[in-house]
Amino acid sequence: MKIIDTHTHIYLEAFDEDRGQVIRTAKESGIEAVLLPNIDASTISPLLQLCDTEPDFAFPMMGLHPTSIDHTYVSQLKTIESALTQRNYCGIGEIGIDLYRDKSRLKEQKIAFEEQLRWSIDLRLPVAIHTREAFDEILDSIHKVGASRLRGVFHCFDGTQADLDEIKRLNSFKIGINGILTFKKSHLPEIIGRTPVEMLLLETDAPYLAPSPYRGKRNEPLFLWETAKKLASVLDIRPENVAAHTKKNTLELFNIQIDSL
Repeated sequence: MKIIDTHTHIYLEAFDEDRGQVIRTAKESGIEAVLLPNIDASTISPLLQLCDTEPDFAFPMMGLHPTSIDHTYVSQLKTIESALTQRNYCGIGEIGIDLYRDKSRLKEQKIAFEEQLRWSIDLRLPVAIHTREAFDEILDSIHKVGASRLRGVFHCFDGTQADLDEIKRLNSFKIGINGILTFKKSHLPEIIGRTPVEMLLLETDAPYLAPSPYRGKRNEPLFLWETAKKLASVLDIRPENVAAHTKKNTLELFNIQIDSL
């Protein structure tokens, strides 16, 4: 079986000591590709360096993460927009709105999010959306910019059934499923069990949100198999069907080419 990690940050410092081994282990396990969303201006260089080192395995996105929105966000957006002109990307991300710890920059977060949504329309690229305690604000911005012209994924979905119903109404959006699905107290299994498999992508968000039984450790692409196994159990389908469906969904959404195809 082969699967794709559609959202991982293995270019970060957390992997500086053993990145090569992490990648080798992932490949040997059947991780066929990883998609790398950017965080801010400071992460562009390490992200692209990894993609240059692993061009058939690591595929870049470009965007400004909402928690990196500060007084420099205008200049950061210019830097990121410039980066978008210099090579091919598989998506715009990681972008969104995060009000979990700080609501003081909601205005700036919305401005940055909507600007990047417009880039995705202009460049015909999908978006990887980060939302935390800001689902209504995210939907407002999507509809304001033009829901019918946007497509993408709600990364790290941990919402309610009502949230999922709203995403379904957008028609061109999928949801990213990661280690949260495996947590003992997670409410997701019941919701995901009623979700069309055509909407689902697999992701790790490494180095964050390691699945059980690795919870609390540094996450890595290898651990995606635990989420895939749990998803197969929740959907009551064979693991190879999870692999096939989520891979198909990924390739339909993101602009990547995999040699094995």
